[in-house]
Amino acid sequence: MDIISDPQQMQQRALAEKRAGRRVALVPTMGYLHAGHRSLLQEGRKRGDFLVLSLFVNPTQFGPSEDLSTYPRDLEADLALARAAGVDVVWTPTPQEVYPAGYATWVAVEGGLTTTLCGASRPGHFRGVTTVVSKLFNVVQPDVALFGEKDFQQLAVIRQMVRDLNFPIEIVGMPIVREADGLAMSSRNVYLTPDQRRQALVLSQALALARELAAAGERESATILATLRQLIAAQPDARIDYLHICHQTTLQEQARIDAAAVLLLAVFIGKTRLIDNGFLL
Repeated sequence: MDIISDPQQMQQRALAEKRAGRRVALVPTMGYLHAGHRSLLQEGRKRGDFLVLSLFVNPTQFGPSEDLSTYPRDLEADLALARAAGVDVVWTPTPQEVYPAGYATWVAVEGGLTTTLCGASRPGHFRGVTTVVSKLFNVVQPDVALFGEKDFQQLAVIRQMVRDLNFPIEIVGMPIVREADGLAMSSRNVYLTPDQRRQALVLSQALALARELAAAGERESATILATLRQLIAAQPDARIDYLHICHQTTLQEQARIDAAAVLLLAVFIGKTRLIDNGFLL
């Protein structure tokens, strides 16, 4: 397994692999890898002849009061997981290499996909995401790129960008990987105290309750959401950022649920913001 920092060196290596007829797979991450990332790498290994893992904590997708400086990092553990997963190259650029002096170009998906949910709570977040992902794509030149469905809105935004800008890349969304007790795996789970970790289960419990209500015949989103708010409010450290039932493609809120309806929620447990999602039918 090779470790590359320089973008030009990474691009030259990827282009050489493509000229040799190999299918390039990319898994973009911010590091501090867990089993959810491992599932992306394992699928990437199946779908590509040459597997690239990017490790880059992207400063442009963090707001001024967010956790850029404290975001968890463990390069040695990440490299060990990458080796075990059969990664060919780990690309670890620095912020200065991704955004050199004088950098002035941004990629933004406009409209409803980026102004609701996390876009409303984190202004500028998705401009940072789409800019860095487009740069990753231009450097690595992947044939296929894999993203986790836990970041449901991010995946929808990236798919829109790929369609709009004609990137010749297959975008694969991979299912959420959960802890044994149901908590969606996230690098930010490490922030939680033991008691907050217990309270954080309310996200997956809310999803399970919503599915139970839907299975019993409830179709009114407002009724389901009101019940979920009561469930979440019972946790002393929980504060809802958003709780919506939306169409899976447009992310527009739905008054009544159907097969396209997805529950999307973001909840602060103490100071830690966690997200989760799932289909109801």
